Amino acid sequence: MTNLILRLLLGAILAYFSGKLISKLRLPAILGWLLVGMILGPHAFGLLSGELLHARWYHTVLSVLECGMGLMIGSELVLKNLKQSGKQIIVTTVFQSLSTFSVVTLFFGVIFYFSGIPLYLALIFGGIALATAPAPALSIVREFRTEGPVTRTLIPMAALDDIVAIIVFFSINSLITAANAGNGAPLYTTLALMILLPIAIGMTAGFFGGMVLKKEASRNRTRISTMALILMAAGMGFFFNNVILDEPALNFMLIGMAFSATFANRVTEKRLAEIMTAFNPLLMLSLMVVILNLGAPLDYRLILDGGIFTAVYIGSRALGKYSGSYLGAKRTGLPETVKKYLGLTLLPHSGVSLVFTAIAATTLNTFDPESAVILQGTIAAAALINEVLAVIIAKKAFEWAGELEKQPSGKTSEALGLSSS
Repeated sequence: MTNLILRLLLGAILAYFSGKLISKLRLPAILGWLLVGMILGPHAFGLLSGELLHARWYHTVLSVLECGMGLMIGSELVLKNLKQSGKQIIVTTVFQSLSTFSVVTLFFGVIFYFSGIPLYLALIFGGIALATAPAPALSIVREFRTEGPVTRTLIPMAALDDIVAIIVFFSINSLITAANAGNGAPLYTTLALMILLPIAIGMTAGFFGGMVLKKEASRNRTRISTMALILMAAGMGFFFNNVILDEPALNFMLIGMAFSATFANRVTEKRLAEIMTAFNPLLMLSLMVVILNLGAPLDYRLILDGGIFTAVYIGSRALGKYSGSYLGAKRTGLPETVKKYLGLTLLPHSGVSLVFTAIAATTLNTFDPESAVILQGTIAAAALINEVLAVIIAKKAFEWAGELEKQPSGKTSEALGLSSS
């Protein structure tokens, strides 16, 4: 175990300096973290070996970091600030979600119809395509201190988008399972475990956290208190995962989002800013390790194997995300920059897509293993190609929207160790 911990620490150090190097080229540091993950992963140099990636303690650490990462989203969900734009964000999220699902399902439905492949596989592709990996875009927001309508729309949408994706994907997966395998957990049970339970855990921890964090304290004390509360929230999640539930099913990022959204509505705006400033270095670490983990399982050789299905998936998903965001923003009267560029910030995908793919492939293997192979190969190749392109495009979208480097570059930026050159 000591050897594996040292491997992880070395990988994190290499990722950090690679991110700094990439930043010198005016590209997002996340691109360096992602590429280092692939290079050091089990399919290349193997520093981040399969033994490490499957270790139970490693997944425990990742869960805590994901819980901490949720603070970036949840802290933006302050009700008084959402009253003016909340309806617009919800409507736009629904538009882009339905558009993405419809476009991807339609493209694959036509191809599969003429190829003799079961049409339900097109629905699975559509359900997986809905999800957006929030970490890449949010890391760009932090690194380049973006501020403006696109940023203010993206952050709360990151929370809503994955909730919609969970509902749609698990609904489809449960229906296909029931129709073909004749079994599977009831849909309402799945959704309760995936959405309601993590939110309830996070809100419970956040209610207590609000009482603790609303009191003025030094930066170090605030940081320690926040860390302790995150560990408490994650600990509650571990209790349900390992003691109450038959198998682990909780989304720890959703726990962190609910936790921070609850305490954010119980403290003053000034105090919330102090809490997030104190937590920024730990947030940066969480983002870096989670992104490193996203890159590690990706096999660079899949680029050569990516065929027509991979190209169709990347293209149709991008078209769905962009057109849906544009139409939703237009329908709700959001600013012109949101209409033009929001969809481009929603392209990062790999982490959530790979989780959904693993679940769907497990289902398909019980009655249609050939479709499972098609699904896994397509999404794995698409994850690798799309993630590199999506990070670059997302950064350019913020640049075109005129939102880069808009926040003050004082102590927060220094604490993060981010380059502004």
